[in-house]
Amino acid sequence: MKSILLMTILSFSVYAEAQENQTLSLKQAISYALENKADAKKAKLKVENSEYQIQEVRSRALPQIAANGNLTYNPVLQTNVIDGSSFGQPGTSIKAIFGQKWSSVAGLTLNQALFDQTVFTGLKAAKSTREFYQINEQLTEEQVIERVANNYYQVYVQRQKMNVIDSNYVNTNKVKVIIQGQYDNGLAKKIDLDRILVKISNIKTLRQQVLNAVELQENALKFFMGMPIENKIMIPQTAFEVTPQVLSEVPNTSNRTEYLILKKQEELLVYQKMADQAAYYPTLSLTGSFNYIGQGPKMPWGQNRSDKVYWSDFSAIGLNLRVPIFTGFGTRAKVRQADVNIRSLQEDIKDTKLALDLAFVNSKTQIENSLITIQNQKTNSQLAKEVLDNTRNNYIQGLASLTDLLDAENALTEAQNNYTAALLDYKLAEIQLIKSKGELKTLLN
Repeated sequence: MKSILLMTILSFSVYAEAQENQTLSLKQAISYALENKADAKKAKLKVENSEYQIQEVRSRALPQIAANGNLTYNPVLQTNVIDGSSFGQPGTSIKAIFGQKWSSVAGLTLNQALFDQTVFTGLKAAKSTREFYQINEQLTEEQVIERVANNYYQVYVQRQKMNVIDSNYVNTNKVKVIIQGQYDNGLAKKIDLDRILVKISNIKTLRQQVLNAVELQENALKFFMGMPIENKIMIPQTAFEVTPQVLSEVPNTSNRTEYLILKKQEELLVYQKMADQAAYYPTLSLTGSFNYIGQGPKMPWGQNRSDKVYWSDFSAIGLNLRVPIFTGFGTRAKVRQADVNIRSLQEDIKDTKLALDLAFVNSKTQIENSLITIQNQKTNSQLAKEVLDNTRNNYIQGLASLTDLLDAENALTEAQNNYTAALLDYKLAEIQLIKSKGELKTLLN
C-alpha cells in the first residue's frame, strides 16, 4: 500500500514539474500575449467604447423628451397697481393682488433638431473614430507581437550562453582531473593546478551571473506576455533556425498600420475643422410642451375645486431659429487652428513614411550582414573546437603548455558566444523586416 502511495506521489510530482516547465513556442507566446496582455485588452475595449461614442452623437439627432414638475409657495403675493379706468373708476389706481399662495406645474417638453450641421458632422466623425480605434487595435497587436518576439529571442540567447558555459565547465573539469592526476604523480606544478581551479571558480561565478540574466530576461518576456511571473517557461532549441527571407520585394508603406492610423487621424482632424465651420451655419429646432397647472390657497396636490384649488392645462409648439451673425472672429480662429493641426499632421505622415522606408532598408542590410557573420562564426566555432581538441591532446602528451590550453578554451567560448550573438542579430533584424512588410501576424502561423 505504501509503495502504491509513493508511486502516486512521484507520478503527480513528475506531472506537476512537466506542467511547470511546459515548452513555449514563439507562436504560443504571441497568442498568449494577445489574449492576456493589458495593452491588447485595452485596445479591444477602445473599439467597444467607440460604438457607444457613435450612439452618443446619434442621440443628438433624435428627439429629446423630458418630464418636469415644480411646486411653489408664495408667502407674500405681489401687489400690482393698475389704472382704475378699466374698472369704471377713471382717474384712480387700483391695487390688485395676482396669483395664488400655492401653485404646482407638471408637464412634458420635446426638442427636436431639424437642422444642425454640427450633428451631421459629428455622426461622420464618430464612425471615423470607430475605424481609428480598429486600426489602433491592429497597431497595438503588432506592437505586442514585436515586443514578445524580441524578448523571446533574448531569452533564447541567454539560455544558449548558459549552455556554452556548462560545456566549458565540463571541458575545464576534464582538464582539472588530468592536472590533478599529474600533480599527484609529481608531473605537474601546483601553480598549474591552482590556475585551473581559479578558472573553474570563475566559470561558476559567470554561470551564476548568466543564470540571473536568464531569469531577468524570462521575467521580462512573461511581463510582455501578460503571464504571471511565477510561471515556468521553456524555449525549444529550434527557435533559432535561420530561414531565408525575400529581400528583393519592396513593401508598400501606405499599407502599414502606422501609416494608416495617421491617415485616419488626418480624416478626424478634417471632421474637426468641419465641425468648427458648422458654427457659421444656422440651426433650426422644433420645440413642444404640454403642462398641467394647479393653483390655490392650499398645496394643490390632492386638492380640487371644492378646496378652491383649480387645475388647468396649457401647451405650446414652436420653431427656434438661430442665425449666427458675428462671433468676434472666434469661429474663424478655431477653423484656422484646425487647419494648422491638419498641416502639421501631414508633415508627420511624410516623416513616418520616410521612417518606414528607412526601417525596411536597414533591416534588409542587417539581415544580409548577419547571414555573412553567422556563416563566419559557425566556421570559426568549428575551427576553435578542432584547435581545442588538438591542444588538449598535445597538453596531455606534454607538447603544449597550460596557457595554450586555456587560451584555446577561451577562444572556443568566445567563438560560440559570437555565433549565438550573430543569430540573435539575424532574428531581431528578421522581425524588423517582417514588420516593415506589415506581416508581423504571420508569426502566428
